[in-house]
Amino acid sequence: MQGKSADIREAINYMKTEVTELLGIEYPIIQGGMAWVAEYHLAAAVSEAGGLGIIGASSAPADWVREQVREAKKLTDKPFGVNIMLLNPNADEVAKVIVEEGVQVVTTGAGNPEKYMEMWKAAGVKVIPVVASVAQAVRMERCGADAVVCEGCEAGGHIGESTTMVLVPQVADAVSIPVIAAGGIADGRGVAAAFMLGAKAVQVGTHFVVTEESQVHENYKERILKAKDIDTKVTGRTTGHPVRALRNQMTREYLKKEAAGASFEELELMTLGGLRKAVVEGDVTTGSVMAGQSAGMVKEKMTCAQLIQKLNNEAEYLLKGTKIHE
Repeated sequence: MQGKSADIREAINYMKTEVTELLGIEYPIIQGGMAWVAEYHLAAAVSEAGGLGIIGASSAPADWVREQVREAKKLTDKPFGVNIMLLNPNADEVAKVIVEEGVQVVTTGAGNPEKYMEMWKAAGVKVIPVVASVAQAVRMERCGADAVVCEGCEAGGHIGESTTMVLVPQVADAVSIPVIAAGGIADGRGVAAAFMLGAKAVQVGTHFVVTEESQVHENYKERILKAKDIDTKVTGRTTGHPVRALRNQMTREYLKKEAAGASFEELELMTLGGLRKAVVEGDVTTGSVMAGQSAGMVKEKMTCAQLIQKLNNEAEYLLKGTKIHE
């Protein structure tokens, strides 16, 4: 019995990383700050289960973010974060809410968080920008980031050009702060692979969309659960704003118009409000069903706690050289 206890302790310690220590979390698993999806129910459930839940501020006003933070605190006393899209016209106000409400972690995208660094650092906020290139990662380290999320183009939503497989090791070689891998990760094999590439944690989005605590429309969840390996499409490459989503009537029409040389304004009009339409209203035909290529690996619903345990346990066995099903 003593030997078995020692094995358990070894397994638990094995998944402790610079990121779990930095953020005060149990498992090196972060939930993506997906717009319209990552609200307080989901974020609190992930954090309560030992990961790091994230509230996605997207383009929301500061008052909405403040309410979300306060509601999350009613459900968990563990650390959670807020994702700020820096192109949000309300970004200045949301950045202040982070400090005023005592949020412990902020992830950022679509811009440079440098102007908020002094305020956040003075309040003890851990700042983790999402990057899609080595140059961005180096710049974020120089301006004081505590870690970076390296997101490959396998991810859902707005994407860069490099895959997770090539981006993570290059960033890990270029910076001294911890690297968190994102894009294409939906099971323990992805977690283990990310660690082998130099990551100290992973960020998962698509699989968390279909968890029991996720508030997205059931139609959206079912589309992900039924997705095959080739079911995502990237729209907007010609506009400089590529977005990965599950293929449907909207993506087919968009890609057809894009190939015909439609204007940026005409293409933008097609997707205006599309994500909300899919997530909230359940319109998975003309809405934007954002999801990563990992959707093809997501085959069952489970709670956030079950998913985190599954990811962690599978990764532990693989990293220790033991087959998952032994």
